[in-house]
Amino acid sequence: MPLIIGLAGTIAAGKSTAGQLLVERGAVHCDGDKLVHTLYAPGTPGFERVVGAFGVEVVGGDGFVDRKALGAKVFGKPEEMNKLTTAIGSIGEAIKGVIDGWRRDLPAEGLGVMEAVNLMEPGYASWCDQVWLIAVDDHIARQRLMETRGMSREEADQRLKAMIPVSVRGPGCDWVHHNNGTRDELAAAVGAELGRVRAARAASTLAPSAFGPWWAAFIEKSRPLLKKAGVSLADEIA
Repeated sequence: MPLIIGLAGTIAAGKSTAGQLLVERGAVHCDGDKLVHTLYAPGTPGFERVVGAFGVEVVGGDGFVDRKALGAKVFGKPEEMNKLTTAIGSIGEAIKGVIDGWRRDLPAEGLGVMEAVNLMEPGYASWCDQVWLIAVDDHIARQRLMETRGMSREEADQRLKAMIPVSVRGPGCDWVHHNNGTRDELAAAVGAELGRVRAARAASTLAPSAFGPWWAAFIEKSRPLLKKAGVSLADEIA
């Protein structure tokens, strides 16, 4: 079977860069967040539901939902985030569909990478063989958001406040990397860990993912809250 890596991370941590580095090493990659965007592209039922829930002011001049305008309405506001999750539709089914396709179509030595912000809490990482988390210190993330995305300090802090801490997610991951340095340093770390995983898998010594036990404990406490928020959970998707 191909190797499937679930790639999670906080905002501005560099998980997309890590994903690109894996592509350079032969991976097939899916940005789960961009996959979600297709669920509310113009002409889809999701688009109509999102606009109905948040108003025409979230539609940009190009006819697509302006994610920055939408984000300002939902970040840090659980009830509004619930409205958005419900309006978009089954994110889990879309992610599982891609991973199932990889399992079916990739060669035995193939590598698939599913990158998503919310990969862990709904249990979607359970469909992966390994779960990697790219983290970054808050002060560096804030600087990156202000410099590369043009956010104000207040906007950056709002995004960071909405992130789940590494201390919570870390125990459910097979590899946690703090990307506080350069791209070259990240590339070296990604290459080394991928080499380790592939070698262990070839020798049949790769340990089971840490994610399963972590999610079992997490979801036992969090299921009611996630269901109330309208999140589709992995164990409820056929």
